[in-house]
Amino acid sequence: MRNRLTVTLGLFAIAIAAPVFSQTPGKAAPPAKQVLGKAIPRTPDGHPDLQGTWNFATLTPLQRAAEFANKPTLNDAEARAFESKDLEVNTLDSSVDSSFNKQTGGPGVGAYNNVFVDRGSQLARVDGVKRTSLIVDPPDGKIPELTAEAKQRNAAARARTGSSFDSVQDRPLSERCIIGFGSTAGPPMLPVLYNNLHQIVQTPDAVMIMSEMVHEVRIIRMNATHAPATVRQWLGDSVGHWEGDTLVVDTVNFTDKTKFQGASPNLHVIERFQRADANTILYRATIDDPATYTKRWTIEFPFVATKEPVYEYACAEGNYALTDILNGARKQD
Repeated sequence: MRNRLTVTLGLFAIAIAAPVFSQTPGKAAPPAKQVLGKAIPRTPDGHPDLQGTWNFATLTPLQRAAEFANKPTLNDAEARAFESKDLEVNTLDSSVDSSFNKQTGGPGVGAYNNVFVDRGSQLARVDGVKRTSLIVDPPDGKIPELTAEAKQRNAAARARTGSSFDSVQDRPLSERCIIGFGSTAGPPMLPVLYNNLHQIVQTPDAVMIMSEMVHEVRIIRMNATHAPATVRQWLGDSVGHWEGDTLVVDTVNFTDKTKFQGASPNLHVIERFQRADANTILYRATIDDPATYTKRWTIEFPFVATKEPVYEYACAEGNYALTDILNGARKQD
């Protein structure tokens, strides 16, 4: 059973059924294409059908761990050993001195464990092998070095956020339930601790991606032009087009508060969605921001089809954290 974080007590799960692309009456759908021996479903206009509910929970981290330096992939035996070890140390016993417990509150706190979260149980598999990092370029699996400008900008931003408790608007977006943490909705989209389901609805004119966390909705306008640079959005302005059987999505016009991995508002993300087989979308995203990174970098991992429901994520209702944070700051004052 997939475990799920809900933000309010007594939350009822609401199942959202995956939509079915309606076929034009009297018009036969194009035949399915065979890739890797499995049929690729297609929409009536001939493009790969990306619709449905997809899960990209994975134990593969964004950046490659030191123990796997110069080792971008693992064979199945190596992967099983890592996966077993990872799951064993993140048990119900909050006293375990693991890196995961330290990152989520520390031993004795018990903020998170593998019953509470939903990171999946395996490393991401691409081209038949398990990956040790989501980053595939640079080859070392690491985020490129920040520019001097970015280091200075991010240090100033951390100082402001760390000491600013005068208003709700001073707090981070995910803390305010505006967007999910960890760039779950993207772009670029990334796996997070829980609520890793995403629902895709596709038409010839637009593609909608709804994320389970915070129910963020991205609307990708097909064959469109970007809005003026003065029009900024939390998730940027996404326009898409087809290159053969690959959906390519170009996103710009982020706000100065989104700050993916310390990026600037001029972040440019190029995503590629490729239907690898009947149960998999291969997702690839390139991050381009010369004001922040010394070079471009790219991530890649699979979306796996699932019949599991997308649960309600009522973040704002019962979000007592903000009240407590501001109250605590007032008492400290």
